[in-house]
Amino acid sequence: MGKPVDPPSPDGVESIDLKSALEERYLAYALSTIMHRALPDARDGLKPVHRRVLHAMRLLKLDPGQGYKKCARIVGDVIGKFHPHGDQAVYDALVRLAQDFAQRYPLIDGQGNFGNIDGDNAAAYRYTEARMTEVARLLLEGIDEDAVDFRETYNGEDEEPVVLPAAFPNLLANGSQGIAVGMATSIPPHNAAELCDAALYLIQHPGATPEQLLTFVPGPDFPTGGVIVEPRASIAEAYRTGRGSFRTRARWEKEDTGRGGWVVIVTEIPYLVAKGNLIEKIAELLQDKRLPLVADVRDESAEDIRIVFEPRSRTVDPGLMMETLFKLTALESRISLNMNVLTGGIAPRVLNLAEALREWLNHRRDVLLRRSRYRLGQIEKRLEIVRGMLIVYLDLDRVIKIIREEDEPKTELMRVFDLSEVQANAILDTRLRSLRKLEEMELKKELDQLTEEKAQIEGLLGSEDKQWKTVAWDIRQVRKTFGPDTALGKRRTQFADAPETTDFDMNEAMVEREPITVVVSQKGWIRALKGHVADLSSLTWKGDDALKFSFFTETTAKILVICDNGKVFTLDAAKLPGGRGFGDPIRLSIDLEEGADFIAAFPYKAGVKLLFASNDGRGFIAPADDIVANTRKGKQVLNLDEGLTCVFALPVAGDHLAVIGENRKLICFPLVQVPEMGRGKGVRLQKYKDGGIADAKSFALADGLTWQSSDGRTYTVARPELDEWLGQRAEAGRLPPKGFPKNNRFVG
Repeated sequence: MGKPVDPPSPDGVESIDLKSALEERYLAYALSTIMHRALPDARDGLKPVHRRVLHAMRLLKLDPGQGYKKCARIVGDVIGKFHPHGDQAVYDALVRLAQDFAQRYPLIDGQGNFGNIDGDNAAAYRYTEARMTEVARLLLEGIDEDAVDFRETYNGEDEEPVVLPAAFPNLLANGSQGIAVGMATSIPPHNAAELCDAALYLIQHPGATPEQLLTFVPGPDFPTGGVIVEPRASIAEAYRTGRGSFRTRARWEKEDTGRGGWVVIVTEIPYLVAKGNLIEKIAELLQDKRLPLVADVRDESAEDIRIVFEPRSRTVDPGLMMETLFKLTALESRISLNMNVLTGGIAPRVLNLAEALREWLNHRRDVLLRRSRYRLGQIEKRLEIVRGMLIVYLDLDRVIKIIREEDEPKTELMRVFDLSEVQANAILDTRLRSLRKLEEMELKKELDQLTEEKAQIEGLLGSEDKQWKTVAWDIRQVRKTFGPDTALGKRRTQFADAPETTDFDMNEAMVEREPITVVVSQKGWIRALKGHVADLSSLTWKGDDALKFSFFTETTAKILVICDNGKVFTLDAAKLPGGRGFGDPIRLSIDLEEGADFIAAFPYKAGVKLLFASNDGRGFIAPADDIVANTRKGKQVLNLDEGLTCVFALPVAGDHLAVIGENRKLICFPLVQVPEMGRGKGVRLQKYKDGGIADAKSFALADGLTWQSSDGRTYTVARPELDEWLGQRAEAGRLPPKGFPKNNRFVG
């Protein structure tokens, strides 16, 4: 074994608390990520990598209308001079700026394979070429005129802009996505013309709220189109707080294929969805039989998107089929809004719509002031030279003599004509051909023009009102270039209201709608006859069984079965046995307690209300929507004490309720006195000394009370004659009118 190693001497070693060191270093990393990588600047809407790409392209003179240059050259300049990171990362950023399906207003005009909406990658940078678009030119406009600050590059050899002049509302127009440390940003693209309109309104009304600006900017405008189905209130809240999301769907249309057949064509898909992955996912769902309404999917896209969905059956509802696709696939997606940006290039903050536009407008005013001051300086320099030249033109011969004869002509010119050094140098640098009489006239004209321009700029710098008018004029020019009547400026994303409900029954959707007659026997056997059959005399029964009740409905309906134990069960009409045999016992389809029996069955209708009552005369009204049971166990609706049963569940309408007891006492009272609830014991409907409730009927008081005798005749007691039976709920009532059926039923 070797000798043990001695610990290093403590001299020159500094002890650091590990917690403090980690906090300090992580904070430095977090700040670097936030400031220099992930979050865009509120003023130009760009992250550092995008700003550096555009700056490098400007230096390479890749302006719109000029020739293209290889992307390898651009990437090389960016990573060599400004952005010391990986070449692939820089190229990916460049490619994204050129993709018209990723950028609402592309900043780069690419030549070659820059990827596609299927999700395929771009070709390598040695194969592709690029130049800037008009939008990029607007972002850089005035950068040579001291419009923005410059800082040293990472190696101190060059300079780069801190922010771009940004004559285009890029932050909101193109949006931004980014994940920093502890925060993220997600800004969807918007329509530039709408943003310009909102900005112009904000200039006129500085205190405008985000809600007011929604008049001009109703929501995002994605490069891939689509339909936003987010409620208006939710959109307004998102723009008010700077945080929210937008539910976006693919645009589709039904296309007839002849002979009653049809297909659905999807022509636009949600933003940031790769079409290739989308088709793959749908194909997997089809294979797993999770899309029962869809038979096949085909991608027939060329330049434009065209995805074809074939239905399983021509009777399928196209809207319902698309709802299943929206629910299970990326044909519907949520685009989030988190307007977390760097304000003033320093502080990350979540802005609302008005604040984001205000940041851009204030920046445009700053750029205007800086460019104006720069131009004023240029004018003053030129005016000094022009004035010197005009002095010289008064005595050209003497000037020529001084230049020819004096050893120090500059000093002598300055002394004789009282010139500044700048003026003297300008004279000495003047060519002989410029000494024509014509040039003197041109100089006088230039002097007048420059003096006038100087006065205008000084007036501008001295008036805030003029400054905002100039900013507004610039914005109007941008709006004209990208107006709604231009190919690039036309709104692509539309708005629509989402369907009332997406909680649809897939099994129901697969059923063809056909009329049927449901028949229930005394012993609880059920069957469905095809069509609406009025005459049931030819039906055969098992043993001594007989008809209990029947009703007309359709195969797509749900059947509510009411039992005397207060439970409600739900059956699918499409799953009922056919009418050729005796049917099947209802008990096979539900879990019914021993000894319980069926008292009613009818098709479910949304919005209908039912009166439930127990044999002791207690009851309440239940909405049919609240009592639909989704399991075999059913739903307990009427709670019963021991020994009691549910005697009926009747649909109610009108404004009054007539109740008759087994004691043959009748009472009529307003329907509003009966509470409405989804489950319970209810309240006393009528008071009895002995016996219980026999029957009940709801009616409109104005129409009078009607009943049907055993021989089929209908009797009516008109409104004036009903007074002696009108009372309040829970009263005993009195004997019914003459002719009322002996069985105490409203239908004899």
